[in-house]
Amino acid sequence: MFGGHGYFLEGLMFAIVFDNVLYLKVDAPLQAEFEAMGLVPFSYSRGERQINLSYYQAPEEAMDDPEALRYWANRAFGAALYGRAKS
Repeated sequence: MFGGHGYFLEGLMFAIVFDNVLYLKVDAPLQAEFEAMGLVPFSYSRGERQINLSYYQAPEEAMDDPEALRYWANRAFGAALYGRAKS
């Protein structure tokens, strides 16, 4: 689909791994938290345009600590659930 791997739970994609970087699904509040930490969105080029998706690079602590990864992954899944509820 995009040259990476998508991670799904209950039919909802909540994470992407692309070029060995983990990106997590965000909603507006979670996006604000990620941006405050200086984390960047998953993006790609389409012609002259840069497309940003609602997935942001995971916090570094999530890469080193299984409990932190669980915390952030659960929040990402919550964002995916919220997005489904809005549609």
